[in-house]
Amino acid sequence: MTERRVVITGIEVLAPGGAGTKDFWSLLTDGRTATRTITFFDPAPFRSQVAAEIDFDPEQHGLTPQEVRRMDRAAQFAVVAARGAVADSGLVFDNVHEHRTGVAIGSAVGATMSLDQEYRVVSDGGRLHEVDHTYAVPHLYDYLVPSSFAAEVAWAVGAQGPATVISTGCTSGIDSVGYAVELIREGSADVMVAGATDAPISPITMACFDAIKATSPRREQPETASRPFDATRNGFVLGEGTAVFVLEEMESARRRGAHVYAEIAGYATRSNAFHMTGLRPDGKEMAEAIRTALGEARLNPDDIDYINAHGSGTKQNDRHETAAFKDSLGEHAYRIPVSSIKSMVGHSLGAIGAIEIAACALAIEHNVVPPTANLHHPDPECDLDYVPLTAREHRTDAVLTVGSGFGGFQSAMVLTGPGRRP
Repeated sequence: MTERRVVITGIEVLAPGGAGTKDFWSLLTDGRTATRTITFFDPAPFRSQVAAEIDFDPEQHGLTPQEVRRMDRAAQFAVVAARGAVADSGLVFDNVHEHRTGVAIGSAVGATMSLDQEYRVVSDGGRLHEVDHTYAVPHLYDYLVPSSFAAEVAWAVGAQGPATVISTGCTSGIDSVGYAVELIREGSADVMVAGATDAPISPITMACFDAIKATSPRREQPETASRPFDATRNGFVLGEGTAVFVLEEMESARRRGAHVYAEIAGYATRSNAFHMTGLRPDGKEMAEAIRTALGEARLNPDDIDYINAHGSGTKQNDRHETAAFKDSLGEHAYRIPVSSIKSMVGHSLGAIGAIEIAACALAIEHNVVPPTANLHHPDPECDLDYVPLTAREHRTDAVLTVGSGFGGFQSAMVLTGPGRRP
């Protein structure tokens, strides 16, 4: 049986610093940061007061007033990005069997912003112990169930095949795309609209991360707060956003003359079964995911040209994945450019894995490695080539991207340029 290979033919990104793929790539290659003092609410009571927000007007992006009323901000992101990815792909959905077109959307925290807001309304700002449901919006149930995100995207693009939400914390973006790839490979779908979305910048989220001191308390010069692999880092910076892709079976995409950004050549996920927020310092489980993804891609460690790191900006994560790269890639790990785009767009939880896949596909497209912003004082324990401050022109035929999530989730994906794999 001929192997069904999967390629990316459409991309749309909504990320801090610009709502659109072009603005996103410009921000990354310029090495600019989009973190700022939180404007969505008064951050004064919180330990961490900075985030990477998107300046997003849903009606300017084509959503109707009814859609805006019905959907949480994260769902709005996903629908806008799905429509943009389909337009970018040039795929005419009338020519695709609707039951062979599916949706896979990742999200770590679902409709957090709307749930937070509606609780304040029905509890009268927390004053009422017994809330008054009559003040709630009629679509409150949709905010409760993250599956509504997949339903909204399916309606927006007319997909009647498999529709799923993947929620595996901060690896949700990689895992949703990986799941979509497997559906196409096994023949359950021909086209998948896949990606991830999260809009978590709300009081409840800030309070949760404050409690475990995971986010940066740095308030002066908020644009410098996210500092992956830097000796002065002190936590990640929360972000928001989405990236959605059109994935197709390779031969079908070639027959219709589609532009192919990259092939998704390998994917694997593992769990460390260790601790809810802690990581094993040796990075063994991430290393195993990397080796498995490389094996599926039929590539050797020496074939990897660039690594998009999880690079959250916490000491345990940066050291953990540095160890994993050395374990899985051997001496070649010291020769591969590595960078973290979270230094520029923050950590959008479940969405970031998909946003980073978009960065990888664009790195392949343009042969440019995005930099790690704010990396002025490298941690001696993180001794790889982390591409500080300035983007680097570099041939990127094969790219590795990884994700690490609370709960022990560790995922890896390998992307290659069109025609890179025989």
